[in-house]
Amino acid sequence: MSELPEKIPLVILESSESPSLFVTHHTKYMVELPSFPSFEWDFLVIDTPKGEDLILGFDFLNHFNPSIDWRQGLITFNADHKDYYDPSKSFSNDFSSAKSCAALVGDSRTPSFPSSVHIPSLNSHQSLLSSRDEVFKEIQDVGEDNSVSSLHLFFGNMDLPPSSYHDSLEELWDEEEEPEEIETVMKVVPSVYHQYLDVFSKVKAEKLPPHCACDHHIKLEGSLPPPSSSSTGAPVLFVKKKDGGLRLCVDYRKLNAVTRKNKYPFALISQLVTVFNGFSIFSKIYLCGAYSLLRIKEGDEHLTCLRAKYGSYEYLVMPFGLTNSPASFQNLVNGIFCDLLDIYVVVYLDDIMVFSKYEEEHFTHVSTVLSRIRSNNLFAKASKCLFHFSSVEYLGYVVSSECLKINQSKVKQILNWPPPTNLKELQSFLGFASFYRRFIKNYSKKISSLTSFLKKDSCFPLIEEALRQFNQLKEAFTIAPILSHFDPSLPTIVETDESDYTLGAVLSHISDSGKQPIAFDSRKLPPDELNYEIHYKELLGIVWALKCWRAFLLSLSSSFEVLTNHYSLQYFMSSKILTRHQARWAEFLSECHFSIT
Repeated sequence: MSELPEKIPLVILESSESPSLFVTHHTKYMVELPSFPSFEWDFLVIDTPKGEDLILGFDFLNHFNPSIDWRQGLITFNADHKDYYDPSKSFSNDFSSAKSCAALVGDSRTPSFPSSVHIPSLNSHQSLLSSRDEVFKEIQDVGEDNSVSSLHLFFGNMDLPPSSYHDSLEELWDEEEEPEEIETVMKVVPSVYHQYLDVFSKVKAEKLPPHCACDHHIKLEGSLPPPSSSSTGAPVLFVKKKDGGLRLCVDYRKLNAVTRKNKYPFALISQLVTVFNGFSIFSKIYLCGAYSLLRIKEGDEHLTCLRAKYGSYEYLVMPFGLTNSPASFQNLVNGIFCDLLDIYVVVYLDDIMVFSKYEEEHFTHVSTVLSRIRSNNLFAKASKCLFHFSSVEYLGYVVSSECLKINQSKVKQILNWPPPTNLKELQSFLGFASFYRRFIKNYSKKISSLTSFLKKDSCFPLIEEALRQFNQLKEAFTIAPILSHFDPSLPTIVETDESDYTLGAVLSHISDSGKQPIAFDSRKLPPDELNYEIHYKELLGIVWALKCWRAFLLSLSSSFEVLTNHYSLQYFMSSKILTRHQARWAEFLSECHFSIT
């Protein structure tokens, strides 16, 4: 907010005893109308004895020329007003002649105009009237720092939550911010989101966050007395980083052993990436510092005490290594975006994905997310954020509107993987490869010889058969198909296959371009199932496959098809003589609408 060059007298025609008021300050705010780009408007700031939050002035109405229904008390902004929807147009008033449009109050967040505005009756609030060259507006609260807080409009609800806007972009940055960092952020973040630049402040992200309802609480087992600050202390060690630096690691194993476990549920990554069908625009926001954005609950700080050469220190923010840290942080972000999850937001710890069908609504969606990040004292890392892309990498996958695929850098990493020479290297390779098993047909069959080396006392190097499977698996990643998103409107097929020791299945769609795979799955048969007869194994494969993709298959409005090698299984559902095992399977299969071919 800045001061006017000269005071402007304001006349109030409500009673004979009108106080003398002067307009002394003005401020620029972003105005947002749902589904349309925002624009900037100059507001004059005054303080009145009482009144509504915002009063529209003559030149505001003259500029936008809205439709006014005096009987119902509604103002409707016309969609054919071209200037209103042009965010690049600069709207400024000649403040020396005291022209204005509105006034604002509230906390320091962006006001947003709805498409329809309710006008209170004149006898329900104080009227501010002036000559054509004077201002009609009012302010309720001006802070000691001369910053005007957020506008609470009296004329309706807002689709986009209000967010802070400043007179200049410089006010968004901390004075300690490096110019190079500011320049980098402004290049990465699109100009339409520059009102949220403080969300990407590195200096602010490193400052101590305030306490909140989701502070990390360390609950000890009830049978143990809470230790004092003098009797606790975890050892530390340093681990080398890839860039040659050192990472401080604290050994909290003993503390974790006596801490009550938080059983907060985490969504499977394979489930999170199934909601993108039909969405064409994506933005990814990476939270900076993640755990350090959450405070340790007041009174629990002494439990995080670490002992080093130069003394003992306590954490004020949540560190890595505590048993419930992931659960606490996931609880925090899920609470912030709870009403947006799977609608146009997906959150996994510090990775946020915003997805939309159209460019117009995507701006609103991203602005909503950035506004909530700011209002909850979180921060994002601009260098790891992507805005308005048709395809982005998220949680290890490349996501687009039509498909899901493996990042080529991951494929190259697998191709360059040397043959494992010990158990740890084999576990590392299989763990990495198993993450992408949904892309590999009969994955369990392809690694059967490799998994035999996971047993205790296995001898390395790999035998010839295991080495052959190792190379075949790497080759399978190079030809891995692109997986389509599940679409319940398309015909669906489930294909099952069994071998002597594994089960495999494929979920596919039939589209205009032919059969499109959605997901592959497979598993190894345990010893008791190895003794099943062939037709029994085939039936087991059908039951197992339908359980894997049950959520998809139950959402279909029409019947789906199950392809199997045993034609006789098509009579299973009509059979009247079943074993107990088969009866349980038949009960499960009865909830699915399918045909076996």
